[in-house]
Amino acid sequence: MFSLNVPVPGAVRRLAADLRPQLADFETVRDDHTLVVKRFPDDLLDGDQPAQQLATLRERLRPVISGLPAVEARVAGIDAFDRPVRGDGPVVYLAIDSPGLYRIHETLTDAFGVVDDLEGEAYTPHVTVARDGPPSTVERLRARSLDAVSWTVSELVIWDATHSEPAARFGLPA
Repeated sequence: MFSLNVPVPGAVRRLAADLRPQLADFETVRDDHTLVVKRFPDDLLDGDQPAQQLATLRERLRPVISGLPAVEARVAGIDAFDRPVRGDGPVVYLAIDSPGLYRIHETLTDAFGVVDDLEGEAYTPHVTVARDGPPSTVERLRARSLDAVSWTVSELVIWDATHSEPAARFGLPA
């Protein structure tokens, strides 16, 4: 499966790493930090081989992304999906505030459709840090203040979940 992601800057990765000691009670703690803008299920793409699907996705994305500008984003705090759509919960995340990311997401869902319960009006820009922990710890994390981190989203990346690596990059002009 492929997704279109925002590269997470080092300052955001450091915020997530600083939380690690408080996440000891969670079943899963993320080492890789991503910010998904749009998911692309395999059945949306032509071909049955990943290389064919990637080529199709790149060609279909290029005209949609070409008109998108760079946008501002900032970490707004810590929050959680108490009952996530998929997998065990709660899912603790860094909440990302960015009207521009919502506009990019809307442009992409207009072109490619939505993944039910995850996209469209359900879309929440976030960077997952941990999954499946005690509610009391989740509440302590929600109450924690964080250093302000803001950045300019000037690039989008097709993420190849099979190989856990970027497969293509698209620049967003300032």
